[in-house]
Amino acid sequence: MDKNLEVSTLMDFYADLLTENQKKVLAWHYNEDLSLTEIAENLEITRQGVRDTIKKAETQLFELEEKLHLALKFATIEKKLRNIIDDAEKIQNLSNIKDSEVCRFAKAIKDAAISIYRGL
Repeated sequence: MDKNLEVSTLMDFYADLLTENQKKVLAWHYNEDLSLTEIAENLEITRQGVRDTIKKAETQLFELEEKLHLALKFATIEKKLRNIIDDAEKIQNLSNIKDSEVCRFAKAIKDAAISIYRGL
C-alpha cells in the first residue's frame, strides 16, 4: 500500500491518540498536500520542526497499528462482508424459483451484510 494512503488510513483509526499539533500537521501534509515549507510558515516553526513532527506522529501511528491491528481488522471484516454479499447474490441468481425459501434466505443474508457494511 502507498505510504500516503496507509498513513491517511491509520489517521482514521488513531488520530485521536495524537496531539492536536500532530493531527494538524499530518492532516495538512497528507490530506491537504501542503509542503513542509507551507506547514512551517503556517505554524511559524522551522521546516525541520515540521519534518520531526511528521516522523514522530507516523511512528506513533505505525506502532499503534502494530499493537492493536484496528485498520487490518477493519479491512478484513470489510472484505469478508463484500464476499458474503457477492455469495448471497450468486445464490439468488442460481435459484431456479425466485420465490424459493433458499432465495429468501440468500436475500436476508445479503441485506444483513449490506446493513453491516454500510455501518462500518
